[in-house]
Amino acid sequence: MIASLFEKLGFSTFAERALLVFFIATLPLANPWVRGDGVGYYAFARALLIGHNLDFTQDYLHANTSFREGRVDESGQPRDDYRTPTGHLENHFTIGPAILWSPFLVVAHAVVLTARAFGAQVAADGFSAPYRFAMALGTAVYGFLGLFLAFQIAKRFVEERWAALAAIGIWWGSSLPVYMYFNPSWSHAHSAFVVALFFWYWLTTGEDRGVWQWILLGAIGGLMLNVYYANVMFLMLIAVETLLALRDARQAGHASEIPQLLGNRVLFAIMVAVCFLPTLISKKIVYGSFSESGYIPLRFWNWKSPNFFQVLFSANHGLFSWTPLLLLAALGIVAFWRKAPRVGGAALCAVLAFYYFIASYPDWAGISSFGNRFFISLTVFWVVGLAFFLQRAADFFRSRKVAITFASVFLACFVFWNLGLMFQWGSHLIPARGPVSWGEVVHNQFVAVPQQVAGQLQAYFFRRKELMRSIEQRDVQQLKQQSSH
Repeated sequence: MIASLFEKLGFSTFAERALLVFFIATLPLANPWVRGDGVGYYAFARALLIGHNLDFTQDYLHANTSFREGRVDESGQPRDDYRTPTGHLENHFTIGPAILWSPFLVVAHAVVLTARAFGAQVAADGFSAPYRFAMALGTAVYGFLGLFLAFQIAKRFVEERWAALAAIGIWWGSSLPVYMYFNPSWSHAHSAFVVALFFWYWLTTGEDRGVWQWILLGAIGGLMLNVYYANVMFLMLIAVETLLALRDARQAGHASEIPQLLGNRVLFAIMVAVCFLPTLISKKIVYGSFSESGYIPLRFWNWKSPNFFQVLFSANHGLFSWTPLLLLAALGIVAFWRKAPRVGGAALCAVLAFYYFIASYPDWAGISSFGNRFFISLTVFWVVGLAFFLQRAADFFRSRKVAITFASVFLACFVFWNLGLMFQWGSHLIPARGPVSWGEVVHNQFVAVPQQVAGQLQAYFFRRKELMRSIEQRDVQQLKQQSSH
């Protein structure tokens, strides 16, 4: 019966079922916590669901201390300098996560209203536990779907065993689990999902996709941009595909096909723009302008002097220095390009475009970030890349069994290192912002983490509210120390 249920849900192979069971087992890690940037993302969902407007006053007042300080005055009201020309409170975060949370939050709201009708005292304000648990569950689900789609893509090009190992490796060896479970109100797990969905559908439909497939691909593209603006770089997949298609048509003497080819791309672009309207409308309401994002204007970015090296190797949240497994995945993306030049080449161009975009951003380190959180959007490419790396590495072993054993142990080393570093970052053994001392990190990994992890895990599962309050206090203390220097 269970096997039949798995098959109906689309989990037909052992690896697929194992990934699903593993995900379900990790759900207790989901942390119903709205803090930091997550206050802004969640505010769109809560304000629209409860107040049917974009009044973020209650979100400011209910925010965690480090977010609220500086934004709320002595009388307990939001400061006037955080008001925009339209009178709304500033909120430069994207509306996309709220769109994705909406099915979960609508169900939670219906449950709360029903419970209140029967005399329950739970608040129907968007802040009470049912709403926060629904939000955290939604984020975890989207994070898993992103990984599962990445696994499905990877096994088109490599053996399923390597695709599964790669999915698990990236799942726990990157920055993703912090934003899939610990900080679920942030946008990064959602971004991993929509980028994976876009890449999967682009790959599945192929270059000969029909009109309705172009329309749906455009809708997914618009959703992708609603979730995270930097995801515009993944439209490079369409750009590269278009250039190759034009070249092929000219070389084959099929110039008559070019108008339809370009027409489909125009239809795609129109659909992206239409589905991007929630962002444009929300910015018009909040800021008074469709073009105002609330972020640092593009003219102030470092387009001519990107921080290429620092983004990858800095102690200040460098991508490879904090999450070294991704270096192997990056090498695998190059192998993907060589194995499947048309698809892998487009993917490599998209990854490099995203890299340039983030390296040009003045706040490229992500301020408060575990690793470089921006690159969580590349999760699907990391999984595919790591799968290629593992399969290539397996060629050096005479036995597949030995290769799988070695790969599993090899990945486990990266995963355990990453889990220890996540613990240090989450418990503020190391600064959440700015560079870290690698000597301190290594010492903590082998001394402080083993001493503290058992007690902190027990608190996380059984006294989580108290633990989160303690973590927030440490964060505020570190902020004050950093500002005083």
